[in-house]
Amino acid sequence: MCVRGRNSRKSMKVGASVVVCRRGGASATFDELNKYFTISNMPVASGQYWNCVHGLEKGQAEKDLEGLQTMRGLARNMAFLIKSIALGKEKYGLPKREDHVWTHFISD
Repeated sequence: MCVRGRNSRKSMKVGASVVVCRRGGASATFDELNKYFTISNMPVASGQYWNCVHGLEKGQAEKDLEGLQTMRGLARNMAFLIKSIALGKEKYGLPKREDHVWTHFISD
């Protein structure tokens, strides 16, 4: 796997992060996971809110109705995005990739 997406087999594959936590920390974790997708040339599927479900004990996450609704919306959006990319790839091909240029600010 190439971290920055060069020659990555993950390029143009749809990614979505899902976070389960008691209360806090979901937004920072969610943000960090999504950054991986963006440096891997992956489109990110989204939902109606951050993709998180809350619960402390076993079975509590299943009672988070808002979180479950968010997951259902994410699933629908992800399926749509995957199908849309497949149609676009069939009709237009994949976007042209450039060789990666590294910025280093070192004088020659």
